[in-house]
Amino acid sequence: MAELKFCRGVVEPMKSALDAIEEIDQYAEMAEELGEEEVLGEMEALSTKLERLVNDLEFRVMLGGEHDKANAFVQINAGAGGVDACDWAGILVRMYSRWAEARGFKLEEIEILAEPEAGVRTATLCVRGPYAYGYLKAEAGVHRLVRISPFDSQSRRHTAFASVDINPELDDDVDVEVNESDLKIDTMRAGGAGGQHVNKTESAVRMTHIPTGVVVRCQNERSQHKNRATALKLLKAKLISLREAERNKEMATLYGEKGEIAWGSQIRSYVMQPYQMVKDHRTNVEAGNVMGVLDGDIDEFIAAYLRKQSV
Repeated sequence: MAELKFCRGVVEPMKSALDAIEEIDQYAEMAEELGEEEVLGEMEALSTKLERLVNDLEFRVMLGGEHDKANAFVQINAGAGGVDACDWAGILVRMYSRWAEARGFKLEEIEILAEPEAGVRTATLCVRGPYAYGYLKAEAGVHRLVRISPFDSQSRRHTAFASVDINPELDDDVDVEVNESDLKIDTMRAGGAGGQHVNKTESAVRMTHIPTGVVVRCQNERSQHKNRATALKLLKAKLISLREAERNKEMATLYGEKGEIAWGSQIRSYVMQPYQMVKDHRTNVEAGNVMGVLDGDIDEFIAAYLRKQSV
């Protein structure tokens, strides 16, 4: 059923585009007989529809990577900037949640470690939908926020950083070898809401892959067994991404040579003071509606990045 849904996602937009072209040809013939004014409105509507369908097909061509059609794990970590960075990480969680909601994707919280004063220290989400990873891979890197800090009593301008890490959710048939001897597994009580069960049982799982140092955590399930299975799936996804990044030599471009979530490593800046603008430093795409972008309107940045990568 999943394969059938994927095939329909390719065939149906192509068929709709061909049907629209055929209709436009028919209206063009009618225009010769009845005059342009009689059919101009219908042709304009069909042209708009055709443009949308062609843009969608263009995306499908660009999303041809091995794991592009998979679901996506989204991990957000606060960086330099203190409590502003934690608040910024929380804003990014909301931004990607709203983006997923607008596309009809399902969102699952794998783990969210809240900061007591504001925002989150780290958050891991799973976005489920067609080509979720293909789209969201454009968001991987350091994101920078410039604003008047709501946590500064003197209302000064502050800069905060947060990193976004994107990994595909692998199918069960994808073979990634992970030796048990290479894993360090710790269990602990989960934080946040959940009642007495959360407080009394060590259901949260932290899994460390010793050879690479990759660490993943999961606490969204009440069962330690389920959390362990989810953590292992997330770990395999990270190992796949790490392998691909090493192969393509892109790791330094994602986080900068120093690997810091700080100044000089950002892929995109969100400036709210002294002017309002969002700028992607990889593609130079700019948008003046900062609040709209933070409300999930990020398709323009994703499209520009994917087009640049496909050239």
